Amino acid sequence: MSAHGDHDLGHTVAGWTGTAVGVLGSAVLGAGVITTSAAILWLGAVVVVLAALTCWALHLAGWGKAAGPRPAGAQDWRSRDTAARHGHPGCLGCRMAGRGGVRAAAVPEPASRPAAV
Repeated sequence: MSAHGDHDLGHTVAGWTGTAVGVLGSAVLGAGVITTSAAILWLGAVVVVLAALTCWALHLAGWGKAAGPRPAGAQDWRSRDTAARHGHPGCLGCRMAGRGGVRAAAVPEPASRPAAV
C-alpha cells in the first residue's frame, strides 16, 4: 500500500517530467515578473509550453497512462504502457496525435414506448 492509500493518482514518468519542467518554467516566469524583463517572460512561457509538449510526447511513447485506475501491478510510476501506441480510449492527446483509440460508443436512441391504452 502506498502513502496515498489504494488510489492510482497517475504518477507516471510523463506526469513527473511534465510537472518538473512546468515548475521550472513557472520559476522563470516569476523571475521575469520580478526583473520586469520581457525576454525572461518569453523564455518562461516557452519553457511552460515545452513542459506540455514533453508530457504529451512521453504519454504517446508509453510513459503516461490511460484515464482511470490501472491494475495494482501497473501502478508504479515507472510502469510503461505498452498499449499506448494504439491510443487510449477517449484520450484527447491520443486523438490529437492521430491515434484515435477506441471512441466511446454512441448512445442508442431510446426505444419508443407503446401508447398507453
